[in-house]
Amino acid sequence: MNQIDLKGRTAVVTGGAQGIGRAVAERLIASGARVALWDQDAELVERTAAELGMGTTFQVVDQTDFGLVEVAASATEAAHGRIDILVANAGIAGANATVADYPIDEWRRIIDINLNGVFHCCKAIVPGMIASGYGRIVNVASIAGKEGNPNAAAYSASKAGVIALTKSLGKETAGKNVAVNCVTPAAARTRIFDQMAQSHIDYMLSRIPRGRFLELNEASAMIAWLVSEENSFTTGAVFDLSGGRATY
Repeated sequence: MNQIDLKGRTAVVTGGAQGIGRAVAERLIASGARVALWDQDAELVERTAAELGMGTTFQVVDQTDFGLVEVAASATEAAHGRIDILVANAGIAGANATVADYPIDEWRRIIDINLNGVFHCCKAIVPGMIASGYGRIVNVASIAGKEGNPNAAAYSASKAGVIALTKSLGKETAGKNVAVNCVTPAAARTRIFDQMAQSHIDYMLSRIPRGRFLELNEASAMIAWLVSEENSFTTGAVFDLSGGRATY
């Protein structure tokens, strides 16, 4: 494992209790960062924070509620002094169905969590980064946001929105030493698969030229560099973790 220097930095990782979020938290801690896990699963996030140790804190957060996100940001800043890094990873897959058959309430739920939630986290944390003159943000989108997966229009649209949000925010903060980028992973075998039909899982695998799913440590390795001080120029960019699937 290459060593990334994050000593003295404080990171918030949303959806940090499991999956890619937990893997990122582990990698950031190994690089010297203090980490605050944000997750809506109270029992799981508390257990994960205890297992990670190293002063890892946690906040139980429903990111669809901006007021609760603001409270979490204030609590994290009080505990750690400031927030230098945000990895906005929390999201859901939602139901698989055609657009014609997609339930309206499910569409709104996915957009609210996957897109509005990322916006809320960025909105709450960016002002502190601007004030301190330093920040690194990585929003976790998806290859579906670039290509659009059939029978997953809500998920695909929400992740396309995250890509556009990243590009806009990256331009807004480009002169303030706050880098904002996103990653577009292909599927990784996490609990999000529990929300998907097997036919959809098979479809995703068939689209990956590498012939396998993304490994969690592969995602955390790229993200660790993107949130480091070494990433001093790139902002508003999209970094693929698609195993060759990306077409642009």
